[in-house]
Amino acid sequence: MPEHRIDTESAHSARIYDYILGGDDNYPADQEAGDAMCREWPALPVHMRANRDFMHRAVRYLAAEAGIRQFLDIGTGIPTPPNLHEIAQAAAPDARVVYVDNDPLVLSLSQGLLSGTPEGRTAYVEADMRDPADILGAPGFRETLDLSEPVALTVIAIVHFMLDEHDAVGIVRRLLDPLPSGSCLAMSVGTADFAPDEVGRVAREYAARGMPMRLRTLPEAAEFFEGLDLVEPGIAQVHKWRPNRTDGTENSGLEIRDEDIAMYGAVARKP
Repeated sequence: MPEHRIDTESAHSARIYDYILGGDDNYPADQEAGDAMCREWPALPVHMRANRDFMHRAVRYLAAEAGIRQFLDIGTGIPTPPNLHEIAQAAAPDARVVYVDNDPLVLSLSQGLLSGTPEGRTAYVEADMRDPADILGAPGFRETLDLSEPVALTVIAIVHFMLDEHDAVGIVRRLLDPLPSGSCLAMSVGTADFAPDEVGRVAREYAARGMPMRLRTLPEAAEFFEGLDLVEPGIAQVHKWRPNRTDGTENSGLEIRDEDIAMYGAVARKP
């Protein structure tokens, strides 16, 4: 595997996320960026935790209620526990998970993504979401997932970093196309619909550090799910997606204001 140099001088979106969530895998540049963003929008930590909690609930639903036993996680990010495979395998010990990311730091920490149950299996694929063929052709993907059985494609808090020229909707569709009927898509999609001024200022902080964003309206978020059967409650702000389904690891009663959340979330099934 080629050696990658981790750029610690520039802020990185995954490390900013890790810092704001209280993690340890970040550097001064990420801390400075995170502090600047939180000054612009003090609700940013609430928003980020709500997104993480949505991922936990969505994966638990997919494994425990929808019967999915295979997961393809795109844009994995830093392995902050509990990771996706820990949530899935707690509900279904035989669940298989393929993590995909192209960040050298995530690669260096990927061992934390590979310690699953004896019955299940986890793999890490180093690839860029913008090249679905590279992901689908990777040995780790082909050796871990059985495409004769449903797969859950999870795309959490990543497409807002994909600009119009990247064709995020088309990329997600190309990742879904080879997955069989009964597969599912779980996504969260960044939006400025509820706090346009504050979220706009945070987006400008990201852009100033070389991370431009493409925030989407509700109709634009809905484009990702066209042709799929949405699971109730459909597309909702992440804190409103099945909020009472918790095992104590998520917020389950604290009041979260709509204007503190800048992410739509949904789960949908492929007919």
